[in-house]
Amino acid sequence: MQTPEITAYLKTYCGWSAGVRAVLVKYNLPYTEKDIIQNPAFRWEMETKSGQPLSPCVEINRHMLADISGEEVEQYLIDNKLVEPSDAATDVPTNAACANEQHEGVVKLNL
Repeated sequence: MQTPEITAYLKTYCGWSAGVRAVLVKYNLPYTEKDIIQNPAFRWEMETKSGQPLSPCVEINRHMLADISGEEVEQYLIDNKLVEPSDAATDVPTNAACANEQHEGVVKLNL
């Protein structure tokens, strides 16, 4: 199998983004990560390419998967014969939002 070209538009801290990272690591796939929180230009690029503002978005061989979970990325990779299915475990859920505890240290706005 030829290694796919992958660009992942992810948030620094996000359950969905962590799931995408976990799947790409699970299959030992190299990818370019574009953190849309640390670099607003990457958010603009993601929105332009995907046509919508929700993340994660993952571009695989120039095909954009918009607002997608790690589980959905894995299924796409398998369905398109880019990887062989694997039962290997990941260190984080591949289809889950952030736990509330992950946001405890985030600045809270008082409106």
